[in-house]
Amino acid sequence: MFTGYTRGSLKNLTGWLCGLAIAQILGINTSAKAADTVVVRFGPFAESISVADLQTAAETGKFPRDLQFFTNSLSEQERRLVLGALRTRVPLNVVTVSRLLNTQIGTTILNDLATALVRKDRAGAQALRAGFVLGSVSPQGLSILSFIKNYPSNRLEINLPRAFAVASNLNSGFWLTQQFMLAIAPQFSPTTSQLSFPFDPSQRGSDQFQVLGLQLNDQKRNRKIPVDVYWSNAATTDKPVIVFSHGFGSVRTDMRYLAEHLASHGYIVAALEHPGSNETSVNLALKNNTKIVQPQEFLDRPKDISFVLDELEKLNQTAKNPLQGKIATNNAMVIGYSFGGGTALAIAGAEMQLENLKQRCKQNVATFSFGETLQCVAQELPNNRYQLGDNRIKRAIALSPTAALIFGQTGLSKLQVPTLVWAASADKTVPALPEQIVGFNQIPSPKWLVGILGGTHLSVKDPSTTMDQQTKPNTPLFGGEVVGEQAADIRKYLQAIALSFAAQLTPEAEKYAVFLTPDYAQFASTQAFPIRLVTEIPPQAMFVVKQFTGK
Repeated sequence: MFTGYTRGSLKNLTGWLCGLAIAQILGINTSAKAADTVVVRFGPFAESISVADLQTAAETGKFPRDLQFFTNSLSEQERRLVLGALRTRVPLNVVTVSRLLNTQIGTTILNDLATALVRKDRAGAQALRAGFVLGSVSPQGLSILSFIKNYPSNRLEINLPRAFAVASNLNSGFWLTQQFMLAIAPQFSPTTSQLSFPFDPSQRGSDQFQVLGLQLNDQKRNRKIPVDVYWSNAATTDKPVIVFSHGFGSVRTDMRYLAEHLASHGYIVAALEHPGSNETSVNLALKNNTKIVQPQEFLDRPKDISFVLDELEKLNQTAKNPLQGKIATNNAMVIGYSFGGGTALAIAGAEMQLENLKQRCKQNVATFSFGETLQCVAQELPNNRYQLGDNRIKRAIALSPTAALIFGQTGLSKLQVPTLVWAASADKTVPALPEQIVGFNQIPSPKWLVGILGGTHLSVKDPSTTMDQQTKPNTPLFGGEVVGEQAADIRKYLQAIALSFAAQLTPEAEKYAVFLTPDYAQFASTQAFPIRLVTEIPPQAMFVVKQFTGK
């Protein structure tokens, strides 16, 4: 027995098993044997958990008496977490699971997870792959239980200390961000704003806008690019055209409320859809069992923006076109979200530097967030350096950008324009510390870093695109999203600073400058979501950054 580890054992073991179920996102080895027992080892001690008992718990919502040794010390919340994990299903078929696990990233993750297994042979990764693939064939689909039942051995043995190490490092960037936020909290204590604000930039403007749908075709790259252009008769070339780049597996209406807000203030907004990484593309890849995203997409996304600017300029010069003479394509601003945030940084001049990425993505990938794992796809690109900046871009807003790996050690220092970076403290998908905070010091001034304490990855998205989040499980890698009405104050602040940031490219720059200050961030804060804005990370905070990251 190892009573001192009872509470932590089940909690961390559950997190590890959740991680196993999730790891499949990243293609078969069969056996007549199947696990009916999970054995947890700690040094010379071992405890056995019957798979039948786990099945009973999942079906009834109650833990059998045989599991009381593990469950008595759990809180009610932890019990619900365990039961939720046991009931979670992964909606992927066997062919898709097999293909994804046979990718370079999938194999690396399996090898990392296999270090927590106790086996006499060295076939841990193959056994894990078999459990995932065969589990996905079961009538109920792939789940923790179907994985265990199809694990090719009569028992699944776990090395508890090693499992602790794997579990504690699941999405390590997110947990490091939480520790970092706690450590720097005293340095960013609330203050009373000393400024008065002449108006509310989060309020809808008076211009009546409409949406023009375009279906653009880049024949040179064989890319068909849908674009929604939000515009009004009040639009003039005194204001920049704003291009929006969406996140991975998403759509051009990702930030529709923000596009409408900007258009109501006389701006033209072009929200494009990247055909190699939008919702349609990802769904089609899953259906056809092909790669979810191609490495070339990291290069094509910035090129999509340049192509859209080219096409908008043609419309700007086309007689009798409603947009004629209204589009300032040489004075453009880009707003990108998540994968699109990385795209925004690239089109604004940041250099893709892949040397370190190609080394880093060969090991410990199981500890990565989804954003870091996505960036690892770029390791298959042939060159190590790519510069895709477009000098028509004069300002950039990167909302929760994927930036930890793709820009290397100095790529962000190549940015050519004023840049605002948005970071949400509770973002599991693209954790703030490694993805936004660490690299911020590289960015040349003028620059702004906005921190939303308590905000999550999807908080900025249009509520129409996040209605499914209430049914999502809360795991170490995803879930727990603050969206919809809960995140209304976050979106309100984004409307204010996006408008004010764009206004810096207009004759109204001075009028809006006051909203790009720490005072306004403090003013816009709520008890649920304190907001902080800095133009440089204070030395004391950078000391904490280096402590946590070793950089």
